[in-house]
Amino acid sequence: LRPPAWFLRHSRAVAEVAGWLASRIVATGTPLDRRLVEAAALLHDVDKLLPANDPAAALPHGLGSAAWLARRGHPELGAAVAAHPVTRLLDDTGEDGRGGLATLEERVVAYADKRAGQRLQSLDARFASWRRRYPPGARGRGEGWDEATFRLVRQRADRLEAEVCAAAGVRPDEVRRLAWTGRALRAARTRS
Repeated sequence: LRPPAWFLRHSRAVAEVAGWLASRIVATGTPLDRRLVEAAALLHDVDKLLPANDPAAALPHGLGSAAWLARRGHPELGAAVAAHPVTRLLDDTGEDGRGGLATLEERVVAYADKRAGQRLQSLDARFASWRRRYPPGARGRGEGWDEATFRLVRQRADRLEAEVCAAAGVRPDEVRRLAWTGRALRAARTRS
């Protein structure tokens, strides 16, 4: 897909935050598929790179990435990839108010994406960035929320942060990156 540098920086940041969280969660004795978390986090945004004629490009963000990965033999990544967009926090499915995020793997990938733009940042900084880029009434990508919707999404993101950090046994300000993606990408390039 030949991702641009900005895309790789974001994908690597999300994957490294997710990898760090996954390693902490596993260390607490909580079952988690760490390989699934890391792979899904690294590949969560591939639908942003697809040519317009790819069938997955017509699907909503996240679902397009899941469809593309399934066609390439990786359907196991689908749920975690499809669940990552911030707009998923508007989904009110599930009795627990998790915005349709059922598994711990899905929640880790979604949370890592909320904490990583081009680098690790707080939820405050990430939401401020979204607010600047997609002010109320913005068109095109659906992130131009009114104030009530913005508050609801932020509340759900805060709850997601509390759940994932509790599972990892850390405070949000203790979240870090696990540097693994550079080696993984170099290895993948030598195989292709």
